Amino acid sequence: MLKILVAVDGSELSLDGVHHALALVRQGLQATMVLANVQEPATLYELVTTRDPDLIAAASLEAGEHLMAPARALLEAAGISYETDVGVGDVAHTLVDMIERSGCDMVVIGAKGQGALSSALLGSVSQEVAHASPVPVTIVKHAEVLESVEGDVAEDAEA
Repeated sequence: MLKILVAVDGSELSLDGVHHALALVRQGLQATMVLANVQEPATLYELVTTRDPDLIAAASLEAGEHLMAPARALLEAAGISYETDVGVGDVAHTLVDMIERSGCDMVVIGAKGQGALSSALLGSVSQEVAHASPVPVTIVKHAEVLESVEGDVAEDAEA
């Protein structure tokens, strides 16, 4: 059984990767998933004002888990086995570390992200992950997912 790492950042666009991975499973691929989220490191201001690295780490973990909730809901509704992983640091490098640590066989990542990462995720993070990953990486474009989902809906309506 394959293990697929799906990078999610809480945005609607990052759910494209989840939809793509689910489509592969619907087509017969036997797989489990690792939902991965990377949080930005604490700012100097946060470090100085909080003075508690454990509190900052707990907040990062909680934020990452919260941002993965829509992706978890999709996988649970489909009955797909999954685990979650929240990291802190440079997005691309941290994702590559997660791939290696979790023993994933492939990666699915959306072409774009959100928030503070939006400028970084406009291709550079997915390209960097594709370059550095020890396993194959699928970069999912938003339009491709929409066409796939609309095709599934049309097929369901015909059945």
